Amino acid sequence: MARGVADAIKMLAVPHQVDVIVLSGGVFQNELLIEDLKAEVGNTGLQLWTNHAVPANDGGISLGQAALAALGERTPNLQ
Repeated sequence: MARGVADAIKMLAVPHQVDVIVLSGGVFQNELLIEDLKAEVGNTGLQLWTNHAVPANDGGISLGQAALAALGERTPNLQ
């Protein structure tokens, strides 16, 4: 599974000139998967970011919704 995800990351990152990959959500709470992904991505120059201070599940979604609501209060054209 990690090899397939890593292959997809590499295939999409290069043409889009992306070097930071953010992994979030329930499946990326699996430490084995994260470690295997890091090994598969290896020395490609890609950075894998994962949740540390914000939970990967509903708590993180709620925080994101609150952040967007606060941003919308200060940015009238956001809607």
